[in-house]
Amino acid sequence: MVVSHPEQHRGRRRPRLDRPALVALLFGLAGVVYRLVLTLFTVPVSNSDEATFGLAALHIARGREHPVFLYGQHYMGMLESYLAAPLVAVAGPSWPVLRLPMLALYAVFLYLIHRLTRRLCTPWFAAFVVGLLALGPERVVRDQLTVVGGRPEVKPAVLLMLLITVGLAAGTVHRRRLAVGLFGLLVGLAVWSDWLILPYLAVAGLALVWAVRREVLGWSGLLLVAGVVVGVAPMIVDNLRAGPGDDSLTVFREVSTKAGPQPQWSDRIRGGLLEGVPLAHGLCPVDGCGRWQQWFGVLYPVLLVAGAALAVLAYRRAAGAPRGERVGPVVQLALIVGAALTLLSYVRSPLAATSPLDNARYLSVLQLSLPAVLWPLWVAALTAWRGTSSVLGRFTGALSAAVLAALTVTTLVVTVLFAATGTAASRTEERQARELAAALRADGPHEVYGDYWTCNRLIFNTDESVICGVLDGDLSPGQNRYRPYWRQVGRAERPGYVVAVDSPMDRRLRRLLADRADASPVREVGGYRVYHPDTPVRPWR
Repeated sequence: MVVSHPEQHRGRRRPRLDRPALVALLFGLAGVVYRLVLTLFTVPVSNSDEATFGLAALHIARGREHPVFLYGQHYMGMLESYLAAPLVAVAGPSWPVLRLPMLALYAVFLYLIHRLTRRLCTPWFAAFVVGLLALGPERVVRDQLTVVGGRPEVKPAVLLMLLITVGLAAGTVHRRRLAVGLFGLLVGLAVWSDWLILPYLAVAGLALVWAVRREVLGWSGLLLVAGVVVGVAPMIVDNLRAGPGDDSLTVFREVSTKAGPQPQWSDRIRGGLLEGVPLAHGLCPVDGCGRWQQWFGVLYPVLLVAGAALAVLAYRRAAGAPRGERVGPVVQLALIVGAALTLLSYVRSPLAATSPLDNARYLSVLQLSLPAVLWPLWVAALTAWRGTSSVLGRFTGALSAAVLAALTVTTLVVTVLFAATGTAASRTEERQARELAAALRADGPHEVYGDYWTCNRLIFNTDESVICGVLDGDLSPGQNRYRPYWRQVGRAERPGYVVAVDSPMDRRLRRLLADRADASPVREVGGYRVYHPDTPVRPWR
């Protein structure tokens, strides 16, 4: 993965991987192949949120729409849909096709984090980090493979920004102004794509200013600003056109703020540290962490402090050295601060306490800081192994090695359990969804009403040959992200209903139809009931 030793061959210099780089390459290939298999089987299971991105990719591919934000929102960019659109145009809509760009982004993420870790730390530690990130139970691979916006693309962007900073400080980047402009472009794209990455963008920007503080006052600074503006231009244009209250900041503030009593800080911290951090790092199954898996959440703040102290100490030891030798501690400290700010932002939200399992995905960006967080453990373990420390140092080193081993074994066990036993439910649900789509596509009805988690997935699975309008459980209009679908079903002379068997919507619909429930055509397909009343049933009218 990283060129380390040149080798003479017939008058040419050929790159040769050293042993740590080769091990990292094998780890990385294993991680990519593992996720490719999951992608081909549509594991983790798809849903209507992901289908909305897929439908946007379909519209982009056909030239019908050029959305800036996710349909029905004004704050999550559609970069993932634009990446998938060329593949959808060639191969048609399917979940593996939609997810292939995410798999490519994961591979780029592994490559970049290996490059950065190798530059900042040591080759074998870089290989170890790649090995950990190659593993992945459901919570981790869901964030990496599903097309739900933001995180798969912003993580490689931040890593590339930091590598640019390292290269500029070390003098290994020759076209410096273009590199700074690229840095700005990545910032703009990341801001458009997902605001959760803002803490990392802030610290990466500070690291860049430290590395080229004189240059940013000239043409490089202008190119930096120009890059940011170009990257974020879609969001700027959309917000200029938005009506009162529809701008990104207002909408995002409303989504992030929940009415009602606020959970105590102790509950938020408990949900963020004991559930969110272990889940985000792959130490727990998707249904939650056992007490024996929560230890990493308790240790995480300690590792942040230790990592910050180690970076500050390394920077002070390098005082007076060229900037290229001091950039390593600066970038490590940026990664530590980025993780701390992200975690603080997360625990400020009531969702950290009220729904930690569903919202742990917002901490997946903490993977960016894994090298800086684990580096103190690696240094202590390596120092003790070499026998150059005191008795206390050897004890600390042995304890650090045990923590690294426990982290690896726990992640490996949870990954193996997921791969062996945790994919069956996803595959069953996907099969039922395909059965429903095939039945409606073949025999109709082609305009139906259903719940949110049924509709857009059904539309995507049928390539828009079946259109679905979203209803809530009480049969009132629900969250229809793409309004033309709702209007099309509303114009249908004889719309159908697709409801999960014995769901609240199913029971309410049967009560509404009364004597007509059995008289109207009803059939069951893949765990759903399909009603097709002779006359339209629209109680909200």
